[in-house]
Order: sequence, then structure tokens, then C-alpha cells
Amino acid sequence: MKAIVITSPGGPEVLQLKSYPKPEAGDGEVLIEVRAAGVNRPDIFQRKGNYPAPEGVPADIPGLEVAGVVTALGANVNTLNVGDKVCALLAGGGYAEYVKVPVGQCLPIPQSMGFIEAASLPETYFTVWTNVFDRGAFRSGESFLIHGGTSGIGVAAIQMVKAMGGTVYATAGSDNKCRITEDLGAKRGINYKTEDFEEIIKQEGGVDVILDMVGGDYTAKNINILKEDGRLVMINAMKGKIGEVDLLKVMRKRLIITGSTLRQRETSFKADIADSLLQHIWPYLSDGTIKPILHETFPLDRASDAHRSMDSGDHIGKIVLEV
Repeated sequence: MKAIVITSPGGPEVLQLKSYPKPEAGDGEVLIEVRAAGVNRPDIFQRKGNYPAPEGVPADIPGLEVAGVVTALGANVNTLNVGDKVCALLAGGGYAEYVKVPVGQCLPIPQSMGFIEAASLPETYFTVWTNVFDRGAFRSGESFLIHGGTSGIGVAAIQMVKAMGGTVYATAGSDNKCRITEDLGAKRGINYKTEDFEEIIKQEGGVDVILDMVGGDYTAKNINILKEDGRLVMINAMKGKIGEVDLLKVMRKRLIITGSTLRQRETSFKADIADSLLQHIWPYLSDGTIKPILHETFPLDRASDAHRSMDSGDHIGKIVLEV
């Protein structure tokens, strides 16, 4: 098969289309002929040599989500059939013509959705569900703040929380991006370059849950704007892994500070998230209440250009490779 290979740690130019051994579906796995693959921030970190793939996953092929057609079944697979159209969460290897994946990490492509749109779903939707609804324990009627509101994670989180009965606030890096977050359902988009999100959220009465991929000096501000019994969930630390925490405020407000990474988690854990998404979120995708937001698509052999697009930080929504 053909696959995009990281030839050495470095910039986008190290991504090269090469011949690669075609995988075979093992016990509990399916083989997918990939039609589209999502591009995500962890792919950038892996390309730079900062996010190694877990054991058993191609170490030199990035890609954490795909959509395509099931072409072979491993042993003990009885919930999918050859020919089924699915999207899937991967631990790596998605920038390729074929990929094997545990059957529990596959989901049916929502009604009336194509492969490119479906490939933009798994990584972000799995991440938002496990962090906002499981770890963050979001409940209908609560308020929610997402930092990075026009990222792939952001556009998914805004729509998911809104659909599940929440009031959403979002930070973004331009007035235009802020308006887009509001079009997606946020009550208020906050331009972090010209406005102080801490002061604005305080005026709104605080929030119950924050999903933060920024870290650094955002940490103290996040603590300040959480309501009593609030939850801060960390999924990245783009401004630094060290943040200041006022422990007395944590105690007084009974706050929970947590976080997670998804890639290394066991298959059964990811399968449970898939079941929750199928039950709670997939109906909203099928009826159009929640919609994938695509920024740009590239053919597989232009994966380096896709990474340059993500590196620029100008994207709104998801970048997808068409295979």
C-alpha cells in the first residue's frame, strides 16, 4: 500500500509518500480501506518527534482517525461486515491506504454524511466526550468554556455541549473566529488577543466546566472563573506545562482539576466512549443538529501541505486528507 511516512523528526517536508506493508486484521480487528483521514494536532507533535506511537502501532505513520470501507474481518468480529462504511479512532497509522483497527473503535458513518466529513469526527468527538462529559461530568443546564473555539476540538465541543443543554463560551484569536463560535452555538466568543476572558466570564457569573488545551498562565485565570464545584479539564499545554494553582481557592470552591490523554488508553476504554457517542451524539449528527466543520482537504500525497496549514493556526475546524 501507499502511506505517508515520517522519514525523520522535523518540519512538514519530512512527510513522504512511500510504499509500506499492508496490515492484516488480527483478533477483534477489522481492516479498513481508507477513503479519508483526519489531521490533528497530535500528528504535528509526532512528526516533530515529541509524541511517540504506542506499542503495536506504526511508529512512522501519523493519523488518529479515518473513514472508509471494511474490507476484511479478523477473528471474533461479529458486529461489522465486509462492505460496511465506518469511521474509526486509531492509535496511529491513519495516513495510509489501509489500516487495521479494533472493532470497538469503529462507528457507522452518520446518515447522509460522506467519507471526508466522517473522517473529521472520531479523534475530536472521542476526546470531547471523555473529557467534558465523563471526566468533566457536564450536566444539562451548566455553563462551559472552551479555549480554542475554532480548533477541531473547539467546533465539536461547542456543538456537543449546546446540543446537550449547556451554555457555551469560547475563546478564539480573532473577531471573525469569535463570530464563528457564536454561529456554532456559543453565547459569547471572546477574542483572547484583545479581551480578557477572565473579566468577561466573571461578568457572566463564572462557568461550571472548562476544557483547556492552553495551560501555562491560563491556569490561574481558569481557577478564578470556575463556579463552586467547578471542573477544569486539561487536554494539552500549548503555553507551558507549569501553571499556578491557588490551593485555597480549590478548597474553598471545591474544585476538581483533572486531565487526560486518549492515545495510550486501552481498547475497551475507547469502545465505551464509542458506545456513548453512538447513543448520545450520533443522532444529532444524523439529523443535522451537529455538523462537521471542514476547513480544507488535501490529497494524501500533499500531507506536508496539510501540516503547514495546521501549523499556520489559521484553520477553522478540521483539515482532512483524501485518499
